[in-house]
Amino acid sequence: QVQLVESGGGLVQAGGSLRLSCAASGSIFSIVTMGWYRQAPGKPRELVAIITNSGSTNYADSVKGRFTIARANANTIYLQMNSLKPEDTAVYYCYSRNNWGRDYWGQGTQVTVSS
Repeated sequence: QVQLVESGGGLVQAGGSLRLSCAASGSIFSIVTMGWYRQAPGKPRELVAIITNSGSTNYADSVKGRFTIARANANTIYLQMNSLKPEDTAVYYCYSRNNWGRDYWGQGTQVTVSS
């Protein structure tokens, strides 16, 4: 089992920045990928960014050049979000996948960008 706890959401004006963090606990030795998804009202959950144990990253086209995903340490990742837009408003979920292909999700943190 892996537990994920997010922090860092909030309200920011367009053009501003926020930094989300996600701390994993439990069977962290089994994690191969961590990342962030988001879900806006009335829309499906979508990938924002992921990072593998080897450090490879992948971003949604909509956030490339504005968001950066990185590891703070072995069990913590963060998402630096710059030049935020109102369309970035969503609940952001931390995600992990272990080496057996099982996915885990955090509770989510709200990000609201005002115009």
